[in-house]
Amino acid sequence: MQQKLLHAGIRNSSFEQARQNVAELMDLKVCTKRIERLTKRVGQERADQRDLDTRKYLELPLVDRKGKPADVTAPETAVVSVDGGRIQILDRSEKAAEKANTEDADGEEPLAPDEKHRGQHWREDKIAEFMTTDSESHDADPCPQIPALFVNPARIVKLVRELKTKKSARTEAPGPEIATETEAPEADLAVVQEAAETGTWKPPDVRTKELMATRRKWPQLGPMVAAAAWMLGFFAAKRKAFVADGAENNWTMWRNHFSSFEPILDIIHAISYVFAAATAGRPFAEGWPCYVRWVGWMWAGEIANVVAELAVRQAELGLPKDGDGETHPRQIVTTALGDLQNHCDKMKYDEYRKAGLPITSSYVESAVKQFNQRVKGTEKFWSEDGAEAILELRGEYLSDSKPLDGYWQRKQENETGTRKYDMAA
Repeated sequence: MQQKLLHAGIRNSSFEQARQNVAELMDLKVCTKRIERLTKRVGQERADQRDLDTRKYLELPLVDRKGKPADVTAPETAVVSVDGGRIQILDRSEKAAEKANTEDADGEEPLAPDEKHRGQHWREDKIAEFMTTDSESHDADPCPQIPALFVNPARIVKLVRELKTKKSARTEAPGPEIATETEAPEADLAVVQEAAETGTWKPPDVRTKELMATRRKWPQLGPMVAAAAWMLGFFAAKRKAFVADGAENNWTMWRNHFSSFEPILDIIHAISYVFAAATAGRPFAEGWPCYVRWVGWMWAGEIANVVAELAVRQAELGLPKDGDGETHPRQIVTTALGDLQNHCDKMKYDEYRKAGLPITSSYVESAVKQFNQRVKGTEKFWSEDGAEAILELRGEYLSDSKPLDGYWQRKQENETGTRKYDMAA
């Protein structure tokens, strides 16, 4: 019964919706609070187990941390991707108040409001995806010609419009970013599906996927993601990739924990950088041919050519001046140039296609949407503990291996059928 109630609490968009479904489908009257308390309790148990697994992983010798557990078979191709979503936190607990008054409080600021996210309670939740793929390596680039959809004006304008700028709660990279997070995660995935349907570019097929989500800080997330990858045997895979957008937190994690993985900058976000810079400060009819030339070079892995022409364009416009907003042509071109220079080693897309590796983070961005369906809403507010519990459970619910099935099986095996009593004095 608990298993069914928990499933309803994780799967439905709210605990109240879970109560209604339980009443209708199971003919069982259970109050909303009971489902909420059960979900929080089990979620905390699972998060505690995750933290314990992380500590055990960090206690291993470094050489063992780059291997795999003895009873795990390493996959042929392993892909790790990370991204961030949004969740509203309103924690009035004594624990939160005490934390806010301590000297080592994290001091996390609210995410910058935009046209869809008003209010001061929006915070970032972090999502990690672990994929294995069915793909083959090739002697030559299997798709040397850029797909037509990437040089279709109507399609690209729509795509770039959907990739809205957001400011991270704690942005470490200097200056504004053109697009660090997609507001419409389905936008990237739609491009991938469209390209696959046309037959011009076939991304690797996903074989298995596991998901993890947390409200913990980025420095804490890195070891958690590394521990999960180790338990899946990812560090021993023959081909390994770490795919993400340009946010600095992503690449700090890669440097600290996944440096043996091939770093790949999401090509959809890279396209948005190039398009914005090519059309900045000039008519569309003039900027579009420049974009087509640049994106063709980028697709072929010739990013140095793009950087060279961008530098010339920057010299024409000059460096940003005081008072230039982030949409000013000088600022757009300078930011794009800096981003491409910083990530040029992660944009060898022709080599990635030859190796059978993905070149887009669209899958993890689609996963963000699946988490948002449960935790995000203008009228949904979570405590920190409640948010951590539901994020942990939602990740396990969406994972192919269904970790919760094993949790309930172990719980049943450990039940003795008798109550525990303390011996009377």
